[in-house]
Amino acid sequence: MAGRFEGRVAVVTGASSGIGAATARRLAEEGFRVELLARRSDRVEALAKEIGAAGGQASAHTVDVIDRAAVDAFAASLDRVDVLVNNAGGAFGADSVEQGDPADWRQMFEVNVLGVLHMTQALLPALRASGDGTVLVLSSTAAFTAYEGGGGYVAAKAGAHAIAGTLRLELVGEPIRVIEIAPGMVKTEGFALTRFDGDAARAASVYAGVAEPLSAEDVADTIAWTVTRPAHVNVDLLVVRPRAQAAQHKIHREP
Repeated sequence: MAGRFEGRVAVVTGASSGIGAATARRLAEEGFRVELLARRSDRVEALAKEIGAAGGQASAHTVDVIDRAAVDAFAASLDRVDVLVNNAGGAFGADSVEQGDPADWRQMFEVNVLGVLHMTQALLPALRASGDGTVLVLSSTAAFTAYEGGGGYVAAKAGAHAIAGTLRLELVGEPIRVIEIAPGMVKTEGFALTRFDGDAARAASVYAGVAEPLSAEDVADTIAWTVTRPAHVNVDLLVVRPRAQAAQHKIHREP
C-alpha cells in the first residue's frame, strides 16, 4: 500500500465497523498511516492486523470519543496528525418527540456532537502543526431535513453540521481545511439494527425494495477523494445519496 500520502497520518473514529472501517482501509491504500479509534477492542485490533497484512500501516486504540480524558491521552501519544475523520456516531431510537427517551437523545448528542468536539479540540494543535491539516465531519442528510421519528438524530446531526460550518469560518487563513460529508441512505452492518434496538425485521424494512443503497465503501471512497484533493481545494459540503433516493422522503422502491 505504498501511496502518495505515505508518511502522513489519518485518525479515524468509529473505525471498528461500517463506514469507519471502510474509510480506514481506503486511506491506508492511499499510503496514510491510519490510527484507528473505537470502543470495541477486538474488532479494531483485527482491522489493524488486516491492514498491516495488506501492506499498510495501522494502529488500534480503544477510545470512546465521549471520554475527554481518553481522547486527550490518545492525542498526546501521537507524533503527528494530518487528517481527522470524525466518523463515530449513531442513531438510537425512532420515537416521536413527544415519546422520545431523553437518554437516547443524550447519547446521540454526546457521540455525534460532543465526540466531534472532543476529537477536534484535542487534535487541532497537531493538525495546525502539520502545515496541511484536514478535519472531516461525517454528518447526514438528516441534518438538513426533519422526518417523523427522527427528532433526536436530526438534532444531533444538525449540531455536527453546525460545528463544521463554524469551524471553517474560525480557521480561515490557517493551513487547515474543514470538510463535511452528508450521506443519505447507507446500508451498513449495524446502523439500523442499533437504531431499532436489535429488531432485525424493522431494520430491514428501511431498505426494503431499494436495490442499491449506498455501501460503507461508497462513502469511504467519497471521504478519500475529498481528503486527497490538493491542499488549496476545500470541499465544504458534499451530499451523497444512492440514485434511488432523490430526497429524505423520496425513495424509489421496487415492488
